Amino acid sequence: MNRPAISDILSPLSEKEYQAYLSNALQVADILKWALSQTGPANVQMTSFSISEEFLRRIFFIEREGLVRSLDIVLDFKATNKTLKLWPFIAQTVGNCYLSDNHSKILLVSNEVWKVAVVMSQNLTRGNRYESGFITTDASVFDSLHQQLDYVITRQSVPFHDIFSRTVDNR
Repeated sequence: MNRPAISDILSPLSEKEYQAYLSNALQVADILKWALSQTGPANVQMTSFSISEEFLRRIFFIEREGLVRSLDIVLDFKATNKTLKLWPFIAQTVGNCYLSDNHSKILLVSNEVWKVAVVMSQNLTRGNRYESGFITTDASVFDSLHQQLDYVITRQSVPFHDIFSRTVDNR
């Protein structure tokens, strides 16, 4: 069975301020690339419980296309062991990685023209399960999530490189 194209599931950002999906054909990296193909190069912030090597590979290629200006990711403390194993790849693809008590899954894409906010059910992993999401270009929704994420990053998280360097130093 052929999977539908993203254009069969989502409308262009310029056509719909709000849209939702429930699909087993979309991955977070698909949504990110789709958004960046419309916004052009942008700053990206993401939150997730965990991250996978498959997702990082996709990010690597999206960045290589010059579509990502900066990338910040917030992951959960409970996934630290998995994150430590992926650190060499994370260090090459993610500008800033933070750990917090986090189970949220959001994607924020912004530049001088666009503010795109995505709230989704999928972690930064690859899977073939049904996942849901809500996408909006409403600047007030973006600004609210961005402000709250900034609070988590500045007041409720630890920069992952600090944890990693302590782990390496204690070996």
